[in-house]
Amino acid sequence: MKIYFLSGLGADKTVFQFLDTPYYEPVFIDWMPPCQNESLPAYAKRLQESFIPNDSIVIGLSFGGMLATEMAKLHPTLKTILISSAKTSKEIPGFYQLGKYLPIHQAAPGALHKWFMLRSKWLFGLKDPASIDIYETLIKNSDPVFNRWAINALLNWNNSVVPDNLVHIHGTHDKILPYKNVCCNYTIKKGEHLMVMDKAGEVSTIIRQVLKEKFSLPNAFS
Repeated sequence: MKIYFLSGLGADKTVFQFLDTPYYEPVFIDWMPPCQNESLPAYAKRLQESFIPNDSIVIGLSFGGMLATEMAKLHPTLKTILISSAKTSKEIPGFYQLGKYLPIHQAAPGALHKWFMLRSKWLFGLKDPASIDIYETLIKNSDPVFNRWAINALLNWNNSVVPDNLVHIHGTHDKILPYKNVCCNYTIKKGEHLMVMDKAGEVSTIIRQVLKEKFSLPNAFS
């Protein structure tokens, strides 16, 4: 059984390396270059059509979860799990909207964005030295052109539809997308934004539970 993974903004497949995956085959989707002024829904549609079959299981982390939401809206046969993400624009903190009117991210050089992200790692809740090293490597290797587009696409995302084929896992201590703003199906106590790394055991257990109970895939565990 294959499960398709979409990472967060500025991240890649390495953020998922701590998950327990012996009962399925993980497929990590790399980002495609965005088209000029491409919307988040349009990019999600193009990414899904290129790499993900319509009846697949998709797990999206943070920004990847927003893309997965748009995919789930298009294809009711998709089984979608969001981790540390938002299903609708209302679940994104209102103060982020300042970026629409003060688009500093559009003018700031990539080096400045990386500098800021490296000095803001406390927002992601990472405490383990190995996780911190992975995070710093990800930021240093991230694509500033893609990041700039993704931030703009996120700020202009206006989704209000929550598809039925979606399950949301969120942590109570998430500083990037605060728990109080979201309505999730599964809660991880003291989980922060990158709990997929430092609480990978709990996240893995819930994923397995969702596949078996919510998505009715008992054969995955034989």
